[in-house]
Amino acid sequence: MSAGPRPGSLRIGNFSGFYGDRSAALREMLTGGEVDVLTGDYLAELTMLILGRDRLGDPAAGYARTFLRQLEDCLGLAHERGVRIVSNAGGLNPAGLAGAVRELAGRLGVPVRVAHVEGDDLTASHPGALAAHAYLGGFGIAACLRAGADVVITGRVTDAALVTGPAAAHFGWRPGDHDRLAGAVVAGHVLECGTQATGGNYAFFEEGDVRRPGFPLAEVHADGSSVITKHPGTGGFVDVGTVTAQLLYETAGARYPGPDVTARLDTVRLSRDGPDRVRVEGVRGEAPPPALKVGLNRLGGFRNEIVFVLTGLGVEAKAALVREQLAGVLAASPPDEVRWELVRTDRADADSEETASALLRLVVRDADQRVVGRALSGAAIELALASYPGFHVLAPPGKGEPYGVFEDVSVPQSAVDHVAVLHDGRRIPVAPAYDAPVTDGPTGTPPLQVPLPEPPLPAPLPPGPTRRAPLGLVAGARSGDKGGDANVGVWARSEEAWRWLAHELTADRFRELIPESRGLPVTRHALPNLRALNFVVTGILGAGVAARHRFDPQAKALGEWLRSRHLDIPEALL
Repeated sequence: MSAGPRPGSLRIGNFSGFYGDRSAALREMLTGGEVDVLTGDYLAELTMLILGRDRLGDPAAGYARTFLRQLEDCLGLAHERGVRIVSNAGGLNPAGLAGAVRELAGRLGVPVRVAHVEGDDLTASHPGALAAHAYLGGFGIAACLRAGADVVITGRVTDAALVTGPAAAHFGWRPGDHDRLAGAVVAGHVLECGTQATGGNYAFFEEGDVRRPGFPLAEVHADGSSVITKHPGTGGFVDVGTVTAQLLYETAGARYPGPDVTARLDTVRLSRDGPDRVRVEGVRGEAPPPALKVGLNRLGGFRNEIVFVLTGLGVEAKAALVREQLAGVLAASPPDEVRWELVRTDRADADSEETASALLRLVVRDADQRVVGRALSGAAIELALASYPGFHVLAPPGKGEPYGVFEDVSVPQSAVDHVAVLHDGRRIPVAPAYDAPVTDGPTGTPPLQVPLPEPPLPAPLPPGPTRRAPLGLVAGARSGDKGGDANVGVWARSEEAWRWLAHELTADRFRELIPESRGLPVTRHALPNLRALNFVVTGILGAGVAARHRFDPQAKALGEWLRSRHLDIPEALL
């Protein structure tokens, strides 16, 4: 049976996991059950590039305009119910969005106090960047809420800061409360991607009704522990697996550093707390690093892509002919980068033309649009009656379009002017958290300078018969991107499966199963409390999602590819 919400807990919900998420989610969360604070996460590396390009054309732009449309529908309802709203929808222009929210509130006659957080914008210090923003922590948000704000708008903060800020304000936490802050970071990481915590994008989605998953919420307690749940009667489901999957998403090893605290993911304990309720406890925290991550987005040049469809027999010969026919134009004015890729989606004796076809993809990049533009496109189209039998392309080639490049650097926390701008115009400086006196958690040497020992692994399963089968029959996975790197989190669903997985799925075996990772650094991190392994593949995404380096530029399906690969699995697990 569920223990139900603990008295004194703070119920923090999520209504957006990305720019473009379900527009009705804010109203659904306001009307679906009890909630104290609602958070909206709109920012990703690609979103910052999009907003930066928007602002080139309109200096007053740079924020998520869909957030305003959601508030127009729901601001009055939130005020009536006493629900505070915290969102990073301010993007590159939090002051501009805060002003727009005040204007909207005045027009609607809703007396709300709107505050915002500044200091993340470091673009002026990084010449050539379209946008350069530090990832701030949650104490600016906390200062706004403590001063009575009903709506808090931020620019670039860590996704988890949308939860640590309200929790710190409510419980009176200070920067040295490392264990409590770390617990809130874990809750925030689970909430940040919305319905990915309630069955969305889940490896075992068939175990529940995920046609329209409800959005998640966390009941955060004063000691930093929490319960992940959702409003009753909403779609999807919450169990230890859905929470584990999201904990592994876009993380790496045991330490998860952030501006407020370094959360120790190897200390997280998950347990069922009733239907659609998962308790999160035991999280330890360490001091945050003295530096802040800064995301740099810049225009990398121009990109063009042509996809030739090769149908039927002689696919390899047809691909070779196209490459020879275009070699001259590519040599006459060589682009900085030329990539050919033959994707064998075809099959023998196919019963449809589509399944009889392979794809030959040509991608070119250059700083000069003319090099990848009409000259190349025209040469490709001129082959229409003079190339392989059945010649056609998926879409007419264009003139080349700009692409973005992402990289991250770091700056000292002390070099960033983190400021809470209150609803009455007062500006409250927010001190860096890294040198705060420790009041909750270990003290001593800064933790990131001391490597953690490898955790002990379980005893391997005894020898027995095996069967060749997909990894996904005994393990789940979730993958994602961080700049040019990808992470793949893999977890076992039983202790017996963990005993096998922990010894079988080494970094070398990962490279065997994912040939694309061969020749790249692959780092394996073991998280025994979660019965999980987290793999980081450095450089597999090139210059990041906006550069579209590979077929799946955000590595969203890399984990599902891994689950589809066959291994010799003990029959006792199948």
